[in-house]
Amino acid sequence: QVQIVESGGGLVQPGGSLRLSCAASGSIFSTSTMGWYRQGPGKQRELVARITSGGSTNYADSVKGRFTISRDNAKNTVYLQMNSLKSEDTAVYYCNAENVLTPLYTRYYWGQGTQVTVSS
Repeated sequence: QVQIVESGGGLVQPGGSLRLSCAASGSIFSTSTMGWYRQGPGKQRELVARITSGGSTNYADSVKGRFTISRDNAKNTVYLQMNSLKSEDTAVYYCNAENVLTPLYTRYYWGQGTQVTVSS
């Protein structure tokens, strides 16, 4: 059974920084693409950043240059460093693991989410 647990959310002032962590149990972490998604009030869930097992990354345009995703396979953990935070970054942030079982089937695992609030 795979479990995904996020941590590190909280209240921060505009311009501030936070680092989110996502710990994944089970044996799939090192071979999985890991991602951070967010869902703001009244909005759909959207991709923030993804990192493949080989370390390739991609980001939403809205966070490029401000957020950095990284992973530590030895600790089964993925991080999201968020700098220069804006009020529009306020959302519940979710960690996701994409585990490719076959060329036609990928299983997705989600954490419970962590709240990030950017406000003065």
